[in-house]
Amino acid sequence: MRAPRALPRRPWRSAAEGSALLIAAVVAFPLYWMVLGAFRPAGEIESAEPRPWTSAPTLDAFRRVFGQQEFGRYFVNSVVVAVSVVIASALIAFLAAVAVTRFRFRFRTTLMVMFLIAQMVPVEALTIPMFFLMRDFGQLNTLGSLILPHIAFSLPFAIWMLRGFVKAVPETLEEAAHLDGASRARFLWQILFPLVLPGLVATSVFSFISAWNDFLYAKSFIISDTSQSTLPMALLVFYKPEDPDWGGVMAASTVMTIPVLVFFVLVQRRLVSGLGGAVKD
Repeated sequence: MRAPRALPRRPWRSAAEGSALLIAAVVAFPLYWMVLGAFRPAGEIESAEPRPWTSAPTLDAFRRVFGQQEFGRYFVNSVVVAVSVVIASALIAFLAAVAVTRFRFRFRTTLMVMFLIAQMVPVEALTIPMFFLMRDFGQLNTLGSLILPHIAFSLPFAIWMLRGFVKAVPETLEEAAHLDGASRARFLWQILFPLVLPGLVATSVFSFISAWNDFLYAKSFIISDTSQSTLPMALLVFYKPEDPDWGGVMAASTVMTIPVLVFFVLVQRRLVSGLGGAVKD
């Protein structure tokens, strides 16, 4: 019995795969150049004829990065800010999404439109008002001045996205849970929460990246107390206009990127299912 003949590949599929590989290469090239610059010796980085490889890799740039006394503190501060933003925004967005989906109240549509409009406002346009607001609340030079704004700016997108996940859960499931004796709180946390968890993971990724890579607020709100600075501010230690340490900048940027990659690997499966659910909705 002859084996079935393989179907010929369609030209459009080969073209789509080739285009995807080309786009992936273009997107990944800056990351490759960053990592390459971190391992290059100073002579190659400052060369007028850069090459896409190095013949003498070195760890000197990483030694200078980890030799900074405040680098560990910056890393811990970034972790505290990012984790706080992810947890707080996820819980608040989940409860808000349930409220605007399951309950009927006045101005509900207006509230959702306001969330959408808030998402359209550029962050840079609100930096000065946020600075005076943090000053009046006495939050300047504290991690709270970085946590609170990122929670506020991540909520509109998270609520809009989670609203679709909550809406996809049939109300008959809640009615059946009530008939079985489950309270509203038990249904909320033991039944509904696990069902919308992929959406929470998807929104948490965007919240984490926004808080982890923030430089604008860290530069604007942390003025004098450098012990409250985060990792993006550590790049300024190596960048001096008269004598920039590009190897240190590339090495510090590489170290900053590693936690983001680890976070992506840990939530990859739930992220894909969460984005797929959002597109389906």
